[in-house]
Amino acid sequence: MDEKATWTTLIDGQEVRIPATIDGVRQALADDPARLAEFEAEIGRTPAARLAQTLAMWALPAGAWAEIDATMERLAAGDFSGCTPMEDLPGYDPAGEDAA
Repeated sequence: MDEKATWTTLIDGQEVRIPATIDGVRQALADDPARLAEFEAEIGRTPAARLAQTLAMWALPAGAWAEIDATMERLAAGDFSGCTPMEDLPGYDPAGEDAA
């Protein structure tokens, strides 16, 4: 896949390239006509400001969603192991660069 036409994400700890274009997602969903139809309907009504988020959601393979769901369940249960508080991240500035 062309670097400009893909995003890189981690799935099960492995770096994976996913489509970053509408045509790329269409191609990835081509073997599943029902999901492709759902994608076409959703992408057609998505506001411009949310296009990248919607595209990323559809570009992720099923395995990624299983991992996301498991992580969300773990967090909802109060297990924050492996999480990094924002204030511990390099460059974190709660006041922001616009603060006086």
